[in-house]
Amino acid sequence: MKPHLLLIDALNLIRRIYAVDANQTHHSDEQMLKASCARVAHACKKLLQSSNATHAIAVFDGDKSWRYHFYKDYKHSRAPMPQTLKNALVDFKHAIEQTGIVVFEPINDEADDIIATLADKAATNQINSTIVSTDKGFLPFLNTHICVYDYFKKSYLDQHSIKERFGVEQAKLVDFWALAGDKTNDVPGVKGIGTKSAQQIVNNYKTIDDAIGDDSLAIGIQKKLVEQKNMYVISKQLVTLRTDIQLGFSLKQLRLN
Repeated sequence: MKPHLLLIDALNLIRRIYAVDANQTHHSDEQMLKASCARVAHACKKLLQSSNATHAIAVFDGDKSWRYHFYKDYKHSRAPMPQTLKNALVDFKHAIEQTGIVVFEPINDEADDIIATLADKAATNQINSTIVSTDKGFLPFLNTHICVYDYFKKSYLDQHSIKERFGVEQAKLVDFWALAGDKTNDVPGVKGIGTKSAQQIVNNYKTIDDAIGDDSLAIGIQKKLVEQKNMYVISKQLVTLRTDIQLGFSLKQLRLN
């Protein structure tokens, strides 16, 4: 059987399932958490079946990653995890492990960087992988060996949907986010450059320097790019997922029984 790696963005899956169950007010916290754990386990089993995975891992976030040290306002406005959920994470991890999927929680790294590293290494070795997440940050990695699946919409994301959603080609996504910013993660972008201006710049120029050097570009936009180029550079680093994380384990250790 040809190897296939299933990569689950664990908190992305858990938090969305938990949010639905937490709204069922007729349940006690204990009942609600038990139901959530069961639904997460059920989701994992369905994903194993639908992907025909031979190897699988569910990755959690470690503590403050390098991004928090690199840019102090990274994710500063994001609501903290509900304490009830935080206290029950060990139960969710156990529920996932019961399905045969390896659970990994790094010390400091974000799940996104771990998953990107694993997918990239697998692709380099001609191994296909499925990333399960609603996080748009994985979209630049879509290729013949890497697909991204939205469990809640029951759909695979493709390059056509990227163009339709963001107005730019896949190869331009990182530059687009670096210019327009990403409010979800408090990535600043270039102040004064909105979605339309960012689309215009990345669709018409190979690099930001090319845009700055084009006299036909609006003076106001040129000025913003020149004055805030450092914020563009910072933002680009924040939205670029790393593929060089030292993992400490091999693909063999993720094989399903």
